[in-house]
Amino acid sequence: MAHAVVPHFANDAGHARIRIGVREFMCVGARPPFDHPHVFIDMGDDDEHVCPYCSTLYVYDHSLKATETEPAGCLFVDKAAA
Repeated sequence: MAHAVVPHFANDAGHARIRIGVREFMCVGARPPFDHPHVFIDMGDDDEHVCPYCSTLYVYDHSLKATETEPAGCLFVDKAAA
């Protein structure tokens, strides 16, 4: 059983780049009902990765917490799971 929650990020505003504080996460595209298949992304040792569905560039920023994004407001919390 998993003990860590993998953060999910959304890009409703169409940002070209989102800075995040984790290297493993899920991209949902826009928030439902306009989301794309939720994609698990593991950057490994890289500091950036492009989502294959929505082309959002995610950039790892060690100064951010796992639930923080720059620009702010890109964390997605599924109300059904909360």
